[in-house]
Amino acid sequence: MSHYFENDNTLESNIKDFDISINNIKFTFSTDNGVFSKGELDFGTNLLIKNVLSMDITGNVLDLGCGYGPIGIILKKIKDINVDMIDINKRAVHLTKMNAKKNNVNVNAFYSDGYENVNNNYDFIISNPPIRIGKKNLYKLLIDAKKYLNKTGEIFVVVRKEQGALSLIKDMSVYYDVKTIDKEKGFLIISLKNN
Repeated sequence: MSHYFENDNTLESNIKDFDISINNIKFTFSTDNGVFSKGELDFGTNLLIKNVLSMDITGNVLDLGCGYGPIGIILKKIKDINVDMIDINKRAVHLTKMNAKKNNVNVNAFYSDGYENVNNNYDFIISNPPIRIGKKNLYKLLIDAKKYLNKTGEIFVVVRKEQGALSLIKDMSVYYDVKTIDKEKGFLIISLKNN
């Protein structure tokens, strides 16, 4: 079975569009087979976006594991900040570029396995992380993020309680100042701040 963090060239494309309204701004997104949350904005990503939009997000932002692009594209449109968007899934990166054009925003979307193609440092890294890569790989992504965060940088992630949010909070507190920003329907918005 193929996962959204893999490149399966045999997977048939079936692009579907959907519209959403955030802060009274209409967005249209194309999604496809083999990409996370096809056909809708999932609850966790929506909660993460809602929280991040209420904060003073400025400077350079990395959307880590961008999927078809909702987090970075919505942030760019509403906050008008510099946004880089990366994903290991080439179909996701292609969709992100399509969706950026569709929503009239200028973002820098590119393929990257983890941070291998990342050359910048960021004020914020924002992610609905790929939990299904396993705890060890997920923790590596979050710990390695330190190398790409500015001194006062901060990471925001959304993780479900039943998918290890509480152990992530405990384990990451060795590396970061960790806070729970919001929780709703079993989803936690977690801040990992350089300490």
